[in-house]
Amino acid sequence: MLHETGVSRGDRVGIYLHKSIETATAVYGIMKAGAAYVPIDPLAPPARLSAVIEDASIRHLVTHDLKKADVARLLDSGASLRAVVGLSSSDIPVASLSWEDVLSASTARRPSLVKQTDMAYMMYTSGTTGEPKGIVHTHASGLSYALFAAKTYELNEHDRLSGFPLLHFDQSTFDYFSGPSAGATTVIIPEAYMRLPASLSKLIQDERLTVWYSVPLALVQLLNGGVLEDRDLSHLRWVLFGGEPLPVGHLRRLMQLLPRARFSNVYGPAEVNQVTIFNLASPSSLEDEVPLGSVWGNADGMVVDEHGDPVPQGEIGELVVSTPAIMQGYWNRPDLTRQAILRRSSASGRVKIFYRTGDLVRQAADDTLYFVGRRDRQVKVRGHRIELDALETAIQGANAVDRAAVYMVQSDAGDSTVFAAVTPIPNVDLDTAEIYRHLSDRIPKYALPEVIHVVSELPLTTTGKIDHKALQKAHSAFEGQM
Repeated sequence: MLHETGVSRGDRVGIYLHKSIETATAVYGIMKAGAAYVPIDPLAPPARLSAVIEDASIRHLVTHDLKKADVARLLDSGASLRAVVGLSSSDIPVASLSWEDVLSASTARRPSLVKQTDMAYMMYTSGTTGEPKGIVHTHASGLSYALFAAKTYELNEHDRLSGFPLLHFDQSTFDYFSGPSAGATTVIIPEAYMRLPASLSKLIQDERLTVWYSVPLALVQLLNGGVLEDRDLSHLRWVLFGGEPLPVGHLRRLMQLLPRARFSNVYGPAEVNQVTIFNLASPSSLEDEVPLGSVWGNADGMVVDEHGDPVPQGEIGELVVSTPAIMQGYWNRPDLTRQAILRRSSASGRVKIFYRTGDLVRQAADDTLYFVGRRDRQVKVRGHRIELDALETAIQGANAVDRAAVYMVQSDAGDSTVFAAVTPIPNVDLDTAEIYRHLSDRIPKYALPEVIHVVSELPLTTTGKIDHKALQKAHSAFEGQM
């Protein structure tokens, strides 16, 4: 069907869908056609949508009638689309096919002659600049991650995975590739359930999910509003979380409520998929922070200084990773690709390629890695270097704090000030003075936030992570509430 609309090997085909069975059909169909799928955030504003389509030279789009108005506006703005799949109406100025056309099409297809080095999919991320950049993964890199993850988590045909993340979030590759590679079932969780914790926990129970993988926010919401104590979740054997730190207090409560499940903190930028894992032993073994853990068997890692040389054990440095699951590069951005890659020569003269994660870590004597912060979130205030992420983690460890975010504001005079915003645990009084007392034993005085704002909610990205850029923009509103 895609071939009939002009899709050829190597083309990029956009997937502009809310979560549905059609999403899976699009993913596998595009790759079978020899093309690469490009997931587009269904909640993205028009400018972002247009930027991704033009940057990736997307000429074919898979969508649904629910997005008809958005697609029409996109075409009116001059998007260079040749065909759209998934619209039942043909009143658009390009070739279109409905989902009924797809279902009635012949299953015979011509061979696509895909190679391992061909692009399989491209994930867009804004990074620190705010401009979308495409992370290109090949069939080889995607398969390397999928198979090793399936092996690590012992997936089998009896497993039922949580299809929680949206397709444009890299965690989705676990659901769409790792699960099927082992014959497991992936249950695509409707977006409405993602916003209703009690309904979500009932779905986990009724669908008898065995493996859960999401960002920490989803688990926090389940803990606070999912009435987990009233559910039978005994079939849940493994809970994976990653993307940002999960507060220890929340994790301890989750482990107590789900005693049969194994909990693991997993880490890995989209450019290299997963690279570390930390398996938690018991609630009582938890300390003030959850480590990133150890580099898993599908990767090699080093902690290096700004020159790319290894730092002594125990010192802070940037984590760099070498793995067969590494991206091919950033789409049409050789400059960014060069900046992201570290090349090191061995004694034999062989060159090994590492990805610069931009994450600052500390490696303990037992090789366990601890996250310190982002290289681009390390700031200097009044001559002192401050790790905003480390401060954020410390605040989240305070009593009654549900979530915390730390951000910096620069005045017109050029002075920089660190602030924090926190949300309280539901139905619990939150005293900022208590937070400062908690921090006094853990954070140097110069690194304490100028003000801690207590807010009802924090701005989030569509993948459930804290949106620090939006937080900075909202700062004046926080100040007005004081």
